[in-house]
Amino acid sequence: MFTTRFLYGVQEQPSLQHLFAKTRAGWQSLLLLVKNQLLCRLSKNYLTTLSHVFLFSTFKNLLKGMSEETKPSVSSPNEEALLDLAKSQPEGFNNDDIKQNLPNVPITEVTGIINKYLKNGTLEVFKMKNSLFYKYKDPLKKSDVKGADSEEKVVYKIIEESGNKGIWIRDIRFKSNLNTTQLNKVLKSLETKKFIKAVKSVAASKKKVYMCYDLEPDSSVTGGAWYQDQDFESEFVDVLSQQCHRFLAQKWEDASKQGGGPLLIRNRSYATATDVHKFISELGISKVTLSIDDIESILYTVVLDNNAERIVAANGSNLYKIVNRFLPSLGIVKTTCGICPIANRCASTGSVNPKSCTYLTDWINY
Repeated sequence: MFTTRFLYGVQEQPSLQHLFAKTRAGWQSLLLLVKNQLLCRLSKNYLTTLSHVFLFSTFKNLLKGMSEETKPSVSSPNEEALLDLAKSQPEGFNNDDIKQNLPNVPITEVTGIINKYLKNGTLEVFKMKNSLFYKYKDPLKKSDVKGADSEEKVVYKIIEESGNKGIWIRDIRFKSNLNTTQLNKVLKSLETKKFIKAVKSVAASKKKVYMCYDLEPDSSVTGGAWYQDQDFESEFVDVLSQQCHRFLAQKWEDASKQGGGPLLIRNRSYATATDVHKFISELGISKVTLSIDDIESILYTVVLDNNAERIVAANGSNLYKIVNRFLPSLGIVKTTCGICPIANRCASTGSVNPKSCTYLTDWINY
């Protein structure tokens, strides 16, 4: 039982069971009560039950709709044939290729299949030589820019195609035909959504390139192991050069202790970049992970410093050996006369003589 409170008294009203016995009659009675400005106080438990029933029904219908949307669709043989054609031509295919490979499929069905694949992102369309081409997109590389507008999708696709080397903002503006204000707004939005990121390039301190958020920048952008915060780590390179030279020297000493002729000792002294890489890794002097190519570049600097020599093996790999200076340089060799290119013309008489040589005089006075 429930009551309706009036301004001058209380009047009993019908029970809820009787009021809602018939749905239509119940709602009409309820509307009549509201129309007459009657303030009804329904049972709290009853209202809670009604809300639970409503929420359960709504959630059930929502799940039903989601299950119907996510229900896997069965591909027809013609859809599989068109997908195989797309995979066999990674550079793209056009309508002529479809007619040649699928001659028995009606054009209306082909159009429906292409629209389906374009919608779910399996194919992408582009224009080349005034003709439309279709290209298969790898599901692992499929763009996922949910919630982005058309301009953001265009910019994201341009950045995605640049890979881990990134693309400069000027190139993005040229390809997207967006003005500077629009492009900056789109880039800021994509960065906020963590679809892309800006990376500073070592090639230019003020130059930033954009790439996909989950990609690791290429070494040509970051400078690899030799750069940290765009600063060249010269001390780190010097330490690695010394340790590489030390390993080659130890390699030659071990070969000499084994004995044999000079040619045998020489051949034993050569080391590969893999051997040096293993030695550097075991030392643990580098906080960053160095690759064999990184060690190759360090060994090349040792060769340029004339502290090692490099030859090419039969399998195409490089071999390195320390350069041994058997005799120390004499003092006279380091003087002006020792490095003079016309020393053979110098005599006590003539135009070239020690008395009139300005180079010798400057060296003595120094």
